[in-house]
Amino acid sequence: MNIGRRVLLGTALAVPAIRRGSAQEAVNYLLPAPAFLPAFAPHQLAAKRGYYAREGLAVTFQTGQGGANVATQVGAGNVPLGGAVGETPMLVRPNGVPVRGVALLGGRPIYQLAVRRDANVADVPGLRGKRIGVIGFQDTGFYALLGVLAFHRMRRNDVNVQAVGNAGMTQLMISGALDAIMGVPEWIDAIQEAGVAVNVTPIDTFFPAMAQAVMASDTTIQRRPEVVRGFVRAVLRAVQDCMEDPAAAARDYVAHIPQHAGREAVFERIIRRYATDVYPVPAGTALGRFDADRLGRVQGFYVENEILRNPAPVTDLFTNDFAG
Repeated sequence: MNIGRRVLLGTALAVPAIRRGSAQEAVNYLLPAPAFLPAFAPHQLAAKRGYYAREGLAVTFQTGQGGANVATQVGAGNVPLGGAVGETPMLVRPNGVPVRGVALLGGRPIYQLAVRRDANVADVPGLRGKRIGVIGFQDTGFYALLGVLAFHRMRRNDVNVQAVGNAGMTQLMISGALDAIMGVPEWIDAIQEAGVAVNVTPIDTFFPAMAQAVMASDTTIQRRPEVVRGFVRAVLRAVQDCMEDPAAAARDYVAHIPQHAGREAVFERIIRRYATDVYPVPAGTALGRFDADRLGRVQGFYVENEILRNPAPVTDLFTNDFAG
């Protein structure tokens, strides 16, 4: 990591000494997919390396049903914190869900469009009639797909969108039952390692979609700011660790997730993909912070293409108070 980035991250990621003389505060964190997936390597790495404990937190991960569902649960107060992608609050807040992003885990989109080469698709318009997989119709990857299609003046009915769950995203691409997916780096890696050639297109080629985000409700932000701050500080430190030393991060991540035992090389490769394609932020930008202009462009794009009809004020979609 260069010195400039280290200076920018210093304030946000400085970790205080473990709080002594007080019990750790229990915090449930709702993930949009199973906690063992490598998309959540920073979350697990922060636990393995004791970053939550140093913030006085005892974090338990739970699994929701996609990003929009997580946002709804967080907004309802069923859990204090949860994860989705950065644009999720703009999709649910107009429906009365009082949730906003409190940290952005990278400067580029987590989703990429992966198309089997044998589908003979030269560009996005060539996907007409093709079978495209998403986790579910309430997952933010589905909305990202709608955004990509809308950029090319296409709609959902122009393609055959299938909700196939997490396992189906790789299995059905490998078997040939899907032509394309709106996928994250580990799925694309698994497909390629199975010998299936794919063409991969970062979706910010078309519009400024975002990485994963930590979300909190307005109530949690007001009543439990130290919990929000502690979690954000811990997970951002783990993201930085992944960028600085993917090999060491992979070793500790695998040690923390028993079902991944013996697969250090696989997860090092995947973490390197994140470190290259998702986590980096633009020069002069601090890791974790949202860009109001970028959020406004994404929301404007959704409104223009009738994906979103009643936009919320952009300032209600995020806060940078916890990301340094």
